[in-house]
Amino acid sequence: MSDIDIISQYREQFVTDLKARTQLGEPKNLYEPVQYILGLGGKRMRPILTLMTAEAFGGKAKDALDAALAVEMFHNFSLVHDDIMDDAPLRRGKTTVHEKWDVNTGILSGDAMLILSYQFFESYPAETYFKLTKLFSKTALEVCEGQQYDVDFETRDDVTIPEYLKMIEYKTSVLVAAAMKMGAIVANGSEKDADAIYEFGRNLGIAFQLQDDYLDAFGDPKTFGKQVGGDIMENKKTYLYLKSLEKASKDDQDGLLHLYSIKPEDSTAKVAAVTTIFKESGAVEETKKAIKSFTQKAFDALAETELPEKNKALLKQFGESLMERTT
Repeated sequence: MSDIDIISQYREQFVTDLKARTQLGEPKNLYEPVQYILGLGGKRMRPILTLMTAEAFGGKAKDALDAALAVEMFHNFSLVHDDIMDDAPLRRGKTTVHEKWDVNTGILSGDAMLILSYQFFESYPAETYFKLTKLFSKTALEVCEGQQYDVDFETRDDVTIPEYLKMIEYKTSVLVAAAMKMGAIVANGSEKDADAIYEFGRNLGIAFQLQDDYLDAFGDPKTFGKQVGGDIMENKKTYLYLKSLEKASKDDQDGLLHLYSIKPEDSTAKVAAVTTIFKESGAVEETKKAIKSFTQKAFDALAETELPEKNKALLKQFGESLMERTT
């Protein structure tokens, strides 16, 4: 069986459990949006990593399903609230929750999802429950901190690349890292290996987000799902933007600063002008280099574990498949 077939099996196992465990309850207007956002699909990267890691550490995927559900529920909760904050019209190519219902419904259904996330851990023995919830609470708070940094950066002109990398680490990659470490915890892996697998997930998550930034500017709307150019419209200081400011000519730097100080009704010309500067400054090449660098750091951390080689190979294959998204 190929690595892709194995990953598909994990996804199928998870989605089947997700549907069975998230049946519609009352009141309908609270739970219908929960089912809607969970049903929009996506790669299910985080829960699959939880299941894969549990088995890589000698455990059973079925024993990690509740932890995987907690991770996926929390991830989707954060998307519902992020979309409200960004006033985003699309998520995975479909209408966002607050647009399909309203903002109040999005806030309340998101709150319910956060609480449901924690409930999934209640099936574990006391010691495992403590380790999982401690890691989860730390991670959830970091995600909130990352989101606040992201919001703050919109109105700052002095964001540095290290600050930006910290923001995406907290907002995106710590949840990928925690998803993997939870699989190790459920399987009673050694602390050293659990920490190394966390580093694998953390670096892979940063690479994934940098690639997401790239695809936001240069992706195909049909395959990317989200609104292409959305970060530019929202004046988000992405790696592409920061590298452009570092490397562009003085005229292009001034032009970029001006473009990021306005939010025109029709953003077509703004997006076109900004992406041109991204290309001409060399920021596109720099971003691709950074993606490769963090992907390699992830694979280096994986190599440090004492997992069987075939298990390492499967996790590496999954990492490689994630980073093969195209425009």
